Amino acid sequence: MIRSRHYTPAHEDFRAGVRRFMEKECAPYRDAWQAAGRTPPELWRKAGEAGLLCTKMSPEYGGGGGDLFHCLIVLEEQTRICFNELTFYLHSDIIAPYIELYGTEDQKRRYLPKMATGEFVAAIAMTEPGAGSDLQAIRTTARAVGNGYRLNGQKVFISNGQVGNLIVVAAKTDGGAGAKGISLFLLETEKAEGFTRGKNLKKIGCKAQDSSELFFDDVYLPPEALLGGVEGQGFPMLMRRLPEERLIMAMSAVANTEEAVTETVAYTSERKAFGQRLMDFQNTRFKLAEAKTKAVLGRVFLERCMDAFIEGKLDTTTAAMLKWWTTQRQNEVADECLQLHGGYGYMMEYDIARRYADSRLGRIAGGTNEIMKDIIGRTL
Repeated sequence: MIRSRHYTPAHEDFRAGVRRFMEKECAPYRDAWQAAGRTPPELWRKAGEAGLLCTKMSPEYGGGGGDLFHCLIVLEEQTRICFNELTFYLHSDIIAPYIELYGTEDQKRRYLPKMATGEFVAAIAMTEPGAGSDLQAIRTTARAVGNGYRLNGQKVFISNGQVGNLIVVAAKTDGGAGAKGISLFLLETEKAEGFTRGKNLKKIGCKAQDSSELFFDDVYLPPEALLGGVEGQGFPMLMRRLPEERLIMAMSAVANTEEAVTETVAYTSERKAFGQRLMDFQNTRFKLAEAKTKAVLGRVFLERCMDAFIEGKLDTTTAAMLKWWTTQRQNEVADECLQLHGGYGYMMEYDIARRYADSRLGRIAGGTNEIMKDIIGRTL
């Protein structure tokens, strides 16, 4: 793994704590959680106690007051133990900022401290059976009734959908206003009449990350559930947050690419065939040379985009370039590295098999790579 040039001694102290947590509280239970299709609620509370949640959030609301590199360290350390489906980043670095940046002061004080402790586990519900990357096509509605709203509709492929007890829901408050009619709501699931969770969906990878259908049947939402307190702001909020979401996806892709190369170099340096190490075959060295180059280029591009984000200059087009390129390279490298493991690479007891299966999600989630290319193409 290539370390960022931005890491300080304080970052490395944080890494040491994250590594201890991952090795003690996560790695021993990986197989059991994958079989169960979810992580337990106590994991989130332990993560909160250990300071792994909401690391970038302001200390005023219980956060760690850190920076984007704390998020990257958590991703790197969970990647090191091949536990890609831990969704701390989704909760802390994708969802919490919606509330911190756009919420009312009451909403910030009600939800953010409990997100930092893991008492609230967050999910964001945008995707629907008929609306994925095209957010304007959502059909879920929040109809004004009295001084509140009635929420009706369905969501699908929602990460943390089974374990989440705080869900940011995208819904139309004005069906005739297109994107301007979309609003975001904060739904506390406990005692929410009319809210039901569908089945925990079975996936080819990221098996401990629960992915669910969610159903809303005339669910009552009080007026204070409207994020920011103003209708019609949902679409701009979502659009402003997507570049960082895609940046975070690239962080995971780059870390996994680097780890796949590291693992495969170690394997081919020990495994023998026809009386010599696999690494001694020219084809092996050529394949790993290509993989290593892709990993380094991915890290360099990622670092540049992280710098731009910190400076407030990461635009939608560049984020789209980063997301599609790094996730595509992740898939290519995982495939080549699995091949170099031979039959063992196809066995789930080897991390490369897990990385191969998990990597496929990157080209779909956060906007498909085809959508990313279309975003880029419109600027040409």
